[in-house]
Amino acid sequence: MPNSASRLPAKPAIPCRFHLLPANGPRMQPALEFREVSKTYRRWGGLKKVCALERVSWTVQQGTQWALLGPNRSGKSTLLKVLLSLCRPSAGRVYRFGRPASDRGTLADVGYVHDRQAFAPYLTARELLAFFGAAGGLTGREVASRGEQLLERVGLADRSREPIRTFSKGMLQRLALAQALLNDPALLVLDEPAEGLDLSGRHLLLEVLRERRLTGRTSILVSHGLHEVQSQCDFAAVLKSGKLVFRGALTELCDQGSGGAGGLEASLAHLYEAACP
Repeated sequence: MPNSASRLPAKPAIPCRFHLLPANGPRMQPALEFREVSKTYRRWGGLKKVCALERVSWTVQQGTQWALLGPNRSGKSTLLKVLLSLCRPSAGRVYRFGRPASDRGTLADVGYVHDRQAFAPYLTARELLAFFGAAGGLTGREVASRGEQLLERVGLADRSREPIRTFSKGMLQRLALAQALLNDPALLVLDEPAEGLDLSGRHLLLEVLRERRLTGRTSILVSHGLHEVQSQCDFAAVLKSGKLVFRGALTELCDQGSGGAGGLEASLAHLYEAACP
């Protein structure tokens, strides 16, 4: 397996509509904006309403690195579904790059790693990237060039012609990362991306996040691994019971528990207990 610390060759020119602008230039639209977003589901034959999100307001500026945190059943998965236009909010508005989330064209500039991969098992890694590249509007030449680089980068070049059904959990996670980076996304959303990865895979993931930080790209990391969060994220949004109970600098969040001396884990524990259900 190639050394995970090796870097990609120069990227081919892949069209992207959103780029960083000079500090004295026009102000960029936020990469993501939630305005008083709520989502309610009906269960038990429609007799019971479950509020998964309640009046969530959250702005992610371009070039920032965010962690999305919260206990199980806090609403993180629902928020991601709304972010990716997989479901509509019951109330409120969502914008990607200044455009309503109903404009699915903006999804071409979003990369996403799901926490549970469901790739077609009969496809090879190359075929999977070709499928997603075509769906994202890339040319065959762009997919071939970029895909080869990424498969080499994630350590799957030697398995690229084998069916995905033969891949381990860690290999699927590596392939998911390659797929999410294929369109050189302006916004990368990672949902528990380190699940199943070995040590070299985790180093690869951290390197990708570092590179995005240095190049001014935007990332949202959903993870229970606080080491990745602390090393790569500058800001945090914390959900509990569908409510956004904190949003701001990660350093500010770390100061909230045990008199400011307990670090991120103690601060989150304190916040989960103190926040209203």
